[in-house]
Amino acid sequence: MTHSVKHAPYEVRESFRRFWPVEAGSREDKNLGQSSQATGGLVSVPALLQRNATLYAEKAAYREKEFGIWQSWTWAETEKEVEALALGLINLGVNEGDFIAIIGRNRPYFYQSMVAVQSVGAVPVPVYNDSAAEEMEYILGHCGARFAIVEDQEQVDKIIDIQEHLHQFEHMIYIDPRGMRKYDHHSLHQYSHVQDQGRAAYDEFITDLQARREKLDYDSTCVMLYTSGTTGRPKGVVLSNRNIIESAKNASEFDTLTADEEILSYLPMAWVGDFIFSVGQAYWCGFCVNCPESPETMMTDLREIGPTYFFAPPRVFETQLTSVMIRMEDASKFKRKMFQRYMAHAKKVGGDILDGKPVSAMDRLKYKLGNFFVYGPLKDTLGLGRVRVGYTAGEAIGPEIFDFYRSLGINLKQLYGQTEATVFITVQPDGEVRADTVGVPAPDVEIKIADNGEIFYRSPGTFVEYYKNPESTASTKDAEGWVATGDAGFFEEKSGHLRIIDRAKDVGKMADGSMFAPKYVENKLKFYPDILEVVLFGNGKDRCVAFINIDLTAVGNWAERNNIAYASYQELAGHPRVLDTIQEHVETVNKSVAEDPMLSGCQVHRFLVLHKELDADDGEMTRTRKVRRVVVADKFKDLVDALYDGSSEVSTVTEVTYEDGRKGSISATLELRDAAVVSTANKVAAE
Repeated sequence: MTHSVKHAPYEVRESFRRFWPVEAGSREDKNLGQSSQATGGLVSVPALLQRNATLYAEKAAYREKEFGIWQSWTWAETEKEVEALALGLINLGVNEGDFIAIIGRNRPYFYQSMVAVQSVGAVPVPVYNDSAAEEMEYILGHCGARFAIVEDQEQVDKIIDIQEHLHQFEHMIYIDPRGMRKYDHHSLHQYSHVQDQGRAAYDEFITDLQARREKLDYDSTCVMLYTSGTTGRPKGVVLSNRNIIESAKNASEFDTLTADEEILSYLPMAWVGDFIFSVGQAYWCGFCVNCPESPETMMTDLREIGPTYFFAPPRVFETQLTSVMIRMEDASKFKRKMFQRYMAHAKKVGGDILDGKPVSAMDRLKYKLGNFFVYGPLKDTLGLGRVRVGYTAGEAIGPEIFDFYRSLGINLKQLYGQTEATVFITVQPDGEVRADTVGVPAPDVEIKIADNGEIFYRSPGTFVEYYKNPESTASTKDAEGWVATGDAGFFEEKSGHLRIIDRAKDVGKMADGSMFAPKYVENKLKFYPDILEVVLFGNGKDRCVAFINIDLTAVGNWAERNNIAYASYQELAGHPRVLDTIQEHVETVNKSVAEDPMLSGCQVHRFLVLHKELDADDGEMTRTRKVRRVVVADKFKDLVDALYDGSSEVSTVTEVTYEDGRKGSISATLELRDAAVVSTANKVAAE
């Protein structure tokens, strides 16, 4: 038996009643068939482009910073750029149903490419641009890509290296011509040349292009995005125009987004979050997508744009907070004292003021002073001064980090979703934002909780299928459209908000029966600026132990201020004073964890600071920076064993991958430390 969201005794404001899910089982097929009427008959992304080119003709659609100068494209100009490329693709021999890989950093050319590919009836497949050649080989081979649109010589070289294994592959289009002059151009084409050829063949192919565009409907494939592959090979998630447009429309209405929004697109284009924000919602609302000059200039470009709608995974907010703390360490004593004083007040009343809750006149006045002296300048420095709606998703964010940003007056909210849902499963209504929940079901989303705590959902965003993987499709999505998330959680009875405990596969039991939920502890530790990553172990054991990665930027800055010399990450990670500081953090978190009777058994008894950063190139993390727990546990089994057998130190050899793809190894002797834990007389056993 399952417990459906329809049984939850919701007590919600009437203004949000329309956003609650219909009762499970009540959605009729005819409603899905009528959904395109709600979008005004706009049943594809290319159709939205045609509308925007007329409705917002002279409004900026894209900006990109190049050589320090912002370049702009209006919606009318974007429509012409997309049309030229689409004609060029037809000229190259692209057929309806072909898969075309898109590989590069966030640039208007690639967003326009995806719409051009859709316009000719083909399917764009964004690929992480930092993927190794072997990873690209799997994806391009799995989808059978005949074409690829890539950024530069680096990406061209990767595909050339694997091309002999891609028997279906035919043509590659590159944007940046630097270094490409002496390559064989029989099947290698410059992006601008393909557009020129398309314009030259306008009379020949325009009727074909129009016919292909008109064939597109709600059930046509819009994009195929590959999962991060946390537990195995990435799976190709097929998303239709219905998935993208309905999800974009519902979420935009929920947050009252308009054509006047400004966003900065800097997250990987292969990630569903970027696609829904930078393509789905951008094309539905008609707002401007700004692309930074490079990953290195992202923070500077963020300050220049001052987005009104901002999205980032927890890692970005953690990094920003680390930079703030580092700067305050270097500030004068007066500035530090003022910062600490006003931030303490912001922590007390900032969230309440943001949510419109009662706050005394004196506290409001003090907060206004704090906004003038501290909060306002800090938000402008972070580039978040104009943010009206901000979201974080991808994984759980530490409550301390979340509350820090909201205390500044930044309307940061949590979003729970996944690729298979076209992002949106739950959202947080304004005024109901909390760090310990992920909100209420998103518009038109139904949610139910199974007896084992696993969360299931269905919605207009529910994916079509896993490409060439009917077994996984059937095991994930049942005949009625319910999708298993793999996450464990429950609905609060009074508020109706969903609380996520952890990944269902990661939630377990300690030897004494108490609950083991690693993310809860890991996020508390990651609040500290000098801790970058944490991996907790303890399922089935009598106690928990942890691996910790230091943040090289934060700890390196501390070492510099304290005249501590170091030659490498490994040397700094093993420094006695660094270990002392990390131990203090662990013991402080243990006290906090002990206050939760359900999770008090997850206190960290022993820990070590790893001699290397967990890295996607070494297979220890996904490209979206999620830890592959099984891989880490297996790769560092000797270290886990040493933490449990009472050893005070352990020597290990670890294989690493260098930037050029070469393999090597590093040796290290690590110190293992005990951490003080708080005795809890009454542990609550997980039911």
